[in-house]
Amino acid sequence: MTAGLASVLAGARILPVLTVPSVANAGPLADALTAGGARCAEVTLRGPDAEHVMKTMAAHGGLAVGAGTVLTPDQAERAVAAGARFVVSPGYDAEVVARCRELDVPVVPGVATATELMCALRAGLDTVKLFPAEPLGGTGMLKALAAPFPQARFLPTGGIGPAHLSGYLSHPAVLAVGGSWMATTGHLERGDYDGIRRLTAEALERSRG
Repeated sequence: MTAGLASVLAGARILPVLTVPSVANAGPLADALTAGGARCAEVTLRGPDAEHVMKTMAAHGGLAVGAGTVLTPDQAERAVAAGARFVVSPGYDAEVVARCRELDVPVVPGVATATELMCALRAGLDTVKLFPAEPLGGTGMLKALAAPFPQARFLPTGGIGPAHLSGYLSHPAVLAVGGSWMATTGHLERGDYDGIRRLTAEALERSRG
């Protein structure tokens, strides 16, 4: 893989993780995130319009948009065709990793154990998604995995809220933190884009603090 997630994020340390119910939300959502200062976002493949959402948000131009919950090589291929600049998977799958290499797009597989982390490192990856981070033990689990693998960088995601940010971001092995609290399905169903903008700005301020 010629470029890693760090090059795509370009210093961004907060990654909004989005499950978007309708493509109608995509444009206003991209506006709200960028108004709050976000430079990247992960669109999960959990909604029926996910590929169209990615295409719309990628065309916005203000965000580096990636695909999340990628489970198969075919999904990875379709996501990249829709404009995804990186691919995130909840677990480690060698075929997904191989297809992303062929597509020349950064892939971040999920790990929950040292064995899975060793598989990812052996495959030449430098960044993994610690998932689900909080149910696994939060920063305690992060520290336990990072200690014997100093070459690894982590994207903790899963159960993380604003109160957890400083604990994760203060660890040198953490590249960025992913979270869904900034733009929930409830926000989108209510059309609360001002709330999304505010929560995004607050998260970015916390990340700088």
